[in-house]
Amino acid sequence: MARWRRKSSPLGGDLDSLADIVSFGVAPSALAFALGMNGGWDGVVLCGFVACGVSRLARFNVTAESLSDDSGKVKYFEGTPIPTSLALVAMLGVAYATSSVGASLWLGAIQLGPFVLHPLVLTYAVSGALMISTIHIPKI
Repeated sequence: MARWRRKSSPLGGDLDSLADIVSFGVAPSALAFALGMNGGWDGVVLCGFVACGVSRLARFNVTAESLSDDSGKVKYFEGTPIPTSLALVAMLGVAYATSSVGASLWLGAIQLGPFVLHPLVLTYAVSGALMISTIHIPKI
């Protein structure tokens, strides 16, 4: 609605970020947990992924004005945008379609101390780290 009316407000921006963190942060993490990445270390990584998403969106909201040009548009993203987590969801979709979930999860499981780690969860760690990185991604 805001784009259609070409109007914005700080509240609208914050609500948009809240919707993004639920859609592109919490939901992909919950999906990973439900499909088998439910060891103790997996939970730590998945919570870290959500925290990275929150941090990335907070940084964008704070710096968007200073990064914008004369037209008010931001030329680049600092760190990968949170919707790139759709690649993780697609990966899980393929895993589900090939019955590679639960005990059959790709790359298996490793017992590290008192908790289990599914190496596939490290894709979430990499994605989260890229979100909070300072690499410049051109905005198209």
